[in-house]
Amino acid sequence: MVKMRQCFLTIWGMLDPIYYFCSRLEYVEDKTKNRDIFRVRLMKYKGRDIVLSDGTEIKKNDLLLKIHLHNVRLIKELIHLDSEIKKGRLIYEQVKKGLPNLTEYLQRHEQFANIKGIVGITILNKGCERLGFETFFIINSFYRWYKQMTFAPMYLISQFRLDGFRRPPKYLFMSKDKLIKLYGCQSDQ
Repeated sequence: MVKMRQCFLTIWGMLDPIYYFCSRLEYVEDKTKNRDIFRVRLMKYKGRDIVLSDGTEIKKNDLLLKIHLHNVRLIKELIHLDSEIKKGRLIYEQVKKGLPNLTEYLQRHEQFANIKGIVGITILNKGCERLGFETFFIINSFYRWYKQMTFAPMYLISQFRLDGFRRPPKYLFMSKDKLIKLYGCQSDQ
């Protein structure tokens, strides 16, 4: 089983640059130009209207910075860990470490004034509130199923238990103002 996971990870690693190119993602880097766990792109939001706890309203066609975790890189680190707690802690720490760099990226972006916040979709949403994110269910059942299927390879290769895979994917949102308040001027990695 380990050999099969390694094989899938190798194939995924070869396909990832194609996905990166086709999806118009950009890497977030730290001050020393090391690539972060985040890859991002601008998007126009197409979901239902959302009101965040700080009063920020996210409506259809609002400009958001969509965040993607660099899954191949993350799984290469996760595959060697033997417990779900260690895996969860690693993901949490990687995201926490990357948020100041993401904030700096956002503040330097040419569309900064028009961007309302950040959004991501994940099944790994446990503990995200401690980082400042707010979670919302994906209402469209087809889109929710589609996102769950796109997460399946990462989930299975990284050796997460199958019962955890039953968690539905959720939107993660954070307003631009909250991101800057929590993580601005901290990126010194």
